[in-house]
Formats: sequence, C-alpha cells, structure tokens
Amino acid sequence: MKTLLLTGFEPFLSYTVNPTMKIVEELHGMVIGNYKIHSEVLTVDFQSSGEQILKSIAAVQPDAVLSLGLAGGRYKMTPERIAINVKDGGPDNNGYKPVDEVIQAEGQAGYMATLPVRAMVNGLVEAGLPAEVSDTAGTYLCNNVMYEALHYAATQRPTMKSGFLHIPASHELAIQHGKIPSWSHEDLKKGVVVCIEALAADEA
Repeated sequence: MKTLLLTGFEPFLSYTVNPTMKIVEELHGMVIGNYKIHSEVLTVDFQSSGEQILKSIAAVQPDAVLSLGLAGGRYKMTPERIAINVKDGGPDNNGYKPVDEVIQAEGQAGYMATLPVRAMVNGLVEAGLPAEVSDTAGTYLCNNVMYEALHYAATQRPTMKSGFLHIPASHELAIQHGKIPSWSHEDLKKGVVVCIEALAADEA
C-alpha cells in the first residue's frame, strides 16, 4: 500500500469556506486504488505554507503528493502542468503581499508536475466532469506549495510524484459571491477521487 499526501487550504480573504479543506478532511484515511490518503490543511500564508507542506512530506514520507486549491471563477477541474519560482499577487491571510519574490533561491525557474495530468483530465471527462490541463497555477499560494513540493522531490526524493489540482467554487461559495461558476460538493469530491484513481491506474 502506497501513501498519498493530500493537501487543501483553509478559507482565505473573502472566501469564508474552502471546498478543498472539506474534501481533504473527508478523504483522510481512505484507500483509493493502491493509495492510502493522508490529509493536511495548509494555511494561506506565504511564510508558513511552504514550510508546512515540507514538514508534512518529511513526517509522512508519501509516495505521491496531490495538493488542491480553489480557483474561484474557473468552471472546470484543472490539473496544473507547471509551477514557477515566483511569489507574487494579492495579500495572504496575514496581509503579506510579495512582489517578484523567488520561492527557492537555488531552485529552477520552473518544475513540471510529475503526476499524470493528461490521464487525470481524461478520467474526469470520462466521468462526466468538465476538465482541462492548465498551464498556469498563478503566483499565489497554490503555485507556492506546488513549487515547494516539486523542488523537494527534484532535489531530495526523485521517486516522489507531485502536482496540483485547481477546483471550481462550491455552490455555497457561489451563493455568497454571486457571479462565479460552481459545482456541487459531491462532484468536487468525486473529481478529486477520479484524479487519485488516475494516478493509481497510471502506475499499474
């Protein structure tokens, strides 16, 4: 049995709930394919979120890492293809707003995800869930933790697969925010399970 580290984020800014937090909490301890799920919820904080995911990797020693993030406004599930070595964008939950900062001074400009992103998209579409590969994880917290995990894998644990999945808003958030596309919680959770199944099948 292999171990998958599954991470989500706490609520942030004007998003009073975060569907990724609910999903990872519900999937913790489950077995999907040949993976047992170990879940962690990360802070929306540039200074600590990277340290948190690295500490979780060190403690859990997972065979693979899948991080989840909310992309309010996207209407499809979007596995990310690449993370870049940049911190920039809006303020985090503590009001910190980096501008053109590097994540790792000795890191590469970017790292490609090592999860089977195309197989994940194909699995989602086959399951009746809209999906496409995304070529930008942005420069906010989602990109930050994706980059940290991939940098760690590239420099210390090359057999550990890692990547990131952006999910749309839940109906609960869409009701709060108005004009943003949304999915039911059940479909969001189903989509994450499908992606984990695609990872397990890719290794079979």
